[in-house]
Parts: sequence; C-alpha cells; structure tokens
Amino acid sequence: MGKKHFIIPIFVPHLGCPHDCIFCNQRRITGLSTDVTPEYIEKTIEEYLSTFPRGGINIEVAFYGGSFTGIDMDIQRKLLSIPLGYKRKCKIDGIRLSTRPDYINREILDLLQEYEVDTIELGVQSLRDEVLNKNGRGHSSDQVYIAAKSIKNSGFNLGLQMMIGLVGDTRDGAIFTAKEFIKLNPYCVRIYPTLVIKNTYLERMYERGDYNPLSLEKSIDITTDILMLFEHYKINVIRVGLQPTDRVSLGKDVVSGPFHPSYRQLVESNIYRILLEDCLDGIGGSTLSNAVIGIKSNGKNISYIAGQKASNTKYLINRYGLKDIRIYKTDMPENLIGICIGNREHRIDKEEIIEKNLRERALI
Repeated sequence: MGKKHFIIPIFVPHLGCPHDCIFCNQRRITGLSTDVTPEYIEKTIEEYLSTFPRGGINIEVAFYGGSFTGIDMDIQRKLLSIPLGYKRKCKIDGIRLSTRPDYINREILDLLQEYEVDTIELGVQSLRDEVLNKNGRGHSSDQVYIAAKSIKNSGFNLGLQMMIGLVGDTRDGAIFTAKEFIKLNPYCVRIYPTLVIKNTYLERMYERGDYNPLSLEKSIDITTDILMLFEHYKINVIRVGLQPTDRVSLGKDVVSGPFHPSYRQLVESNIYRILLEDCLDGIGGSTLSNAVIGIKSNGKNISYIAGQKASNTKYLINRYGLKDIRIYKTDMPENLIGICIGNREHRIDKEEIIEKNLRERALI
C-alpha cells in the first residue's frame, strides 16, 4: 500500500494572469483577496505540518488559483524558495503548481527545475479552438500540445485540467478533449463542470439568456463517459468537480450550474449502476422479479454501489422488480464485484465491462 498523500494548498488568486476567462473569478473561487508573500507561504506550511500525522506519509505543497509562471520571475523565485527549503530538509516531498499553456517556455522550465518543482498542471479546459476563443482563454490548442511536450521532455510530471459545459462546447467536444488528453499521457487529470460564478462575464451571459449551464443529470452523464475513458486508459483522475467551500456552493458564489458537494461520488455511482445493469441484464433481466440479490465488493466501492442515499439500490429494485438488494463488504480486489442470486455467484470485472460499454458506443 502506498503512502497517504497530503496537500498543503497555497492559493495565488489571479496573480500572474492578465486574462479574464468568461467563467473565472479567482478571488471568489479561492476566497482570498491579498497577494501571496513568502511569509504567508511559510506560515501556511507550518500550520499544515502541525496537523499531519508523523511518518509514512507523502506531503506536497501545491500552488493553486492563478497562472503561477506568469508572475514576475523574481517573485516566482521568492515564492518557490520557501517550499524548496522544506523539501531539502525532507519536511515535504513534492512541489506542484498550476499555470497556463502559453506561460511555458525554456526559461520558465529551467527556473522550475532549479527550484525542484515536481508537477506542472496546465489549465487547458478544452482542445477545440472554437471553444477556447468563445470562453476568452487567450491561447490556442497548439500551445497546449507544445507546452505539454516541453513539460514532459523536461522531466516534470504533467497535469491537465479540463472542463465540460463551456460556452460553445458539446458532449462530443468534451469527449474529443478527453481523448486528446489520453494521447498526451499525463501524470494526472482534473475534470470540472462549468459553473456560473458571481461577478463573471458568464453570469451576465446567463442573465441575458445567452448561456444555459448543463443540468446536474446531463453533466454527470458526460463526466461518466470521460471518467470511464480515463479509467480504461489508466489515466489518474485526481479530482472530479469543484471543491466545495463556505462560499463555493449554490445560492452563494455559485449562481447556477451542475454544482454538487459530492460530485465525484455521483459520477462513480453512475458507473457502478452501468456495471450492475449490464450484469443483471446478462443474468436474466425480467426473470429476476421478486429475487433477493446479494452484492459483494471491496469496502472502498460500497458507497458507490449503493449510490448516494441508496439511489442505485432503489433504481435496480424498481427496474428489475427485485424483492431486495443486500450489499456485503469483502476483501476481494477493487475491480471485482460478486452478484449472488440463490446459491450462484456471478463475478464481474469492472475493467472488462467499462471496455465493453465504451466499445459498444464506439468511444474507443
């Protein structure tokens, strides 16, 4: 079992980014309005370190919320010098930052190597130029491919961030972006649904009726396909959905859009619903009426199988006319699920059914 991973987040609101993407209000997303200083970084690191367990863990300092490499080079050095000191004293294990594809060049990569940055995440959002233009991104898809190649060739871990539901985007467009991400073979990926945030141009478009955000149901449906694609190709998806905070929630800074505090759980549960339906259809479908079914799984999957508020359990009971579904936690491998009907147990492999589903719909 690998070490447990802990993040020390350092938010850099809009620092270094002259662009105002139509969906972005970084000061609201991060909850900060002051510029970051080395003293603030040191204080933040110390506060987090004091709360972490000792030994057997992996600790990473991560700069979020801005376009880090667009900051003045001397300021970058001052900010990076703090986590570098902790890294060289073996108090942290890694340094991560987020930036824009057009803020990557040889000089910047040399600086980041000097300060022992491990992972560079690119806010890509889409790889369709039409969508990038409509959302005011200020860079092209070609710049993404060039930056990604340069980052990997320089020995950094490459992270990629994408969004669904952008202005002018479609389901097929989001799938295209996901498939292009797979070709770039990143170290990690994040998937975010587009939300209408207060004090953004997107809010004005929404109020005028020029933009309609995805419904939660449709966004879950699209993200399900994308997550299955990434799982099939062994791409590590480290976040699905925006991190909820005191301000980032519907009725506060989120005006509209598919926000849910447990967004990833909804997507993962939807994947397991697809797996279970495939298996039950294969076993007998309508012949299962009034049956009691047992589902065995690794403990990590139990909440996904049941669904939020037992939504999957209720759905399957209604669909197949079952008498009951009973879910049991076992130590079986995470990719396997046991479906028990009477004295028979049917074993299904998550990876195999995902591949089958993707092939049937010509997504791979």
